[in-house]
Amino acid sequence: MRITISGSPGSGTTSLGKVLAERYNLRYLSAGEVFRGLAKEHGMDLASFGKLAEENPEIDLKIDARQKEIGEASDDIILEGRLAGWMVENADLKLLLYASPGCRSERIAERENISPEEAYQQTIDREASEASRYMEYYEIDISDDSPYDLVINSETFDQAAVVALAEAAIAVVLNRLKKE
Repeated sequence: MRITISGSPGSGTTSLGKVLAERYNLRYLSAGEVFRGLAKEHGMDLASFGKLAEENPEIDLKIDARQKEIGEASDDIILEGRLAGWMVENADLKLLLYASPGCRSERIAERENISPEEAYQQTIDREASEASRYMEYYEIDISDDSPYDLVINSETFDQAAVVALAEAAIAVVLNRLKKE
């Protein structure tokens, strides 16, 4: 089974991906973790590294190409990333998580140990940077949710409920795959 999980920073994609990977014994690959790791290696915060990526398209292109390649060649995997649902066309299930910018900023502030105001500004800047790059590189409007099978509001639902909704969708997919 091949699952993609997408969503804006702080929407809970990493948390969901890790839980599902463990429960279903699937490999887990996160574009966000790769991006955060590269930012840290460069000694930069995410907003600054996003600006660097704007000036150096090879950063995004490399991460995205690798995720697409692995996703399309692997069977038992969860791919988590902003573009995963767009890039892995042969996924069995494409999930999109949503939460408001304010909610996501609070989560990011806690995760990164920064102020909510700083997290909010970094989030807004990062999203604008990503939206611009994705349109330029791939002609993808990141606000378009049409590639996804299920959109879950992770602000309305707590983590346990988000997992339960995803698992219900996975059960439907597994049943369909058994019939094929």
